[in-house]
Amino acid sequence: MNDPTRIGRPGTGVSRRSLLGGALGATAAVAVVGGAATSARADDLAGAEHAKRRIPPSGIGMHLYTMRGPLAQDFEGTLEQLAAIGYATVGVSGRHGHDAAQIRGMLDRTGLKAVLEHVGYDAITSGRWEQAIEDVRTLGGKWIVIPSLPSSMHNPAGYREAARRFNEAGLTARSAGLKLLFHNHEPDHRVVEGELLYDILVGETDPALVGFEFDLYWAAKGGGDPASYFREHPRRFPALHVKDMAPNGDFADVGSGVLDFAGMFRYARRGGVKQWLVEHDAPADPFLTARNSYAHLAALRY
Repeated sequence: MNDPTRIGRPGTGVSRRSLLGGALGATAAVAVVGGAATSARADDLAGAEHAKRRIPPSGIGMHLYTMRGPLAQDFEGTLEQLAAIGYATVGVSGRHGHDAAQIRGMLDRTGLKAVLEHVGYDAITSGRWEQAIEDVRTLGGKWIVIPSLPSSMHNPAGYREAARRFNEAGLTARSAGLKLLFHNHEPDHRVVEGELLYDILVGETDPALVGFEFDLYWAAKGGGDPASYFREHPRRFPALHVKDMAPNGDFADVGSGVLDFAGMFRYARRGGVKQWLVEHDAPADPFLTARNSYAHLAALRY
């Protein structure tokens, strides 16, 4: 049965809550006032202008978690193949026995640039933060990313504690020329004790010190709305994980699933997006995923 409350590609059966990335729905739902409203109207007009925007080639990257199988066998050879596909940048997630300087050498030889590295939350709490910052600097990155919070912190008090620590750690990162980002997963979009956990981090961290690497799949899966976050919180989302959703909710190569990336990206400029990093958590063929996803992003107009 056709349900007018469902959005996405015909026949997908994906609900509005699980696919809230549809920017047209977000446009109707989000109320913005003052200067933000003017900017949003400008975005709408620009989006209607034949969708001429494209992702700059320098902004299309690969989050290396996708390639962890091939990297474990041949790190530099995997980077060479990514560069040959057309990728310009990578997000580092797992070193596979190499140190930061060795990875930087491989990146330089293959013509790729690391823009960020994922570092566990315990780096902040265990006194390893300054070394983690130095390693990201060695890699040539500009962002140091906390990929998740411990499950014991998945409550409002835990997220407020994380926000406080992020502000402190972000100040140290800024003094070294980096910026701290947080990467979201589905649990971050849950309502606990009447509060949306992700919004605690967005609302209680200093925009000058803390930003976000926004995983579009997990935001949609958890009921979040990327387009509205870009509109309501300008310049807080310099990096994205572009990960598609299959009709059954599983992971999919970018462009083969049901997420409305063009609709989301209409507001990417307002959100401050600089990097579109492809990710697939469980690719059957990582290189095929890399080729398919790159081709879609390179051809996309929004």
